[in-house]
Amino acid sequence: MWQDFKNFAFKGNVLDLAIGVVIGAAFGKIVSSLVDNIIMPLIAKIVGKDQFSDLSFWGIKYGAFIQSVFDFFIVAAAIFVFIRVLTKLTNLKKKEEEEAVVAPETSDDVLKDIRDLLREQNKVR
Repeated sequence: MWQDFKNFAFKGNVLDLAIGVVIGAAFGKIVSSLVDNIIMPLIAKIVGKDQFSDLSFWGIKYGAFIQSVFDFFIVAAAIFVFIRVLTKLTNLKKKEEEEAVVAPETSDDVLKDIRDLLREQNKVR
């Protein structure tokens, strides 16, 4: 049972997931700080309130909801950009690896191709 747990816990996917969760939590704090301390105060000044989350109508605090919606969209956009950049970098790396695998033709290879073409032409006649 211990061996099965070690195989599961130390597989690349589980470790990658754990790293992703830790980085995601830290990234979430950065984005929340951006929204709470920069974006929402600017919007609050536009609306004319000191704090955007204080907006309410008949006791319903819709400002906090709107702030959560902004937070969600900014997190989603940031993750989208991050994944897109990561995908491009990964594809670029794969493309470079594929190009490196293809061995360049040597002069011997070119001569062998010419020889084979000449043999085919002579057979046709």
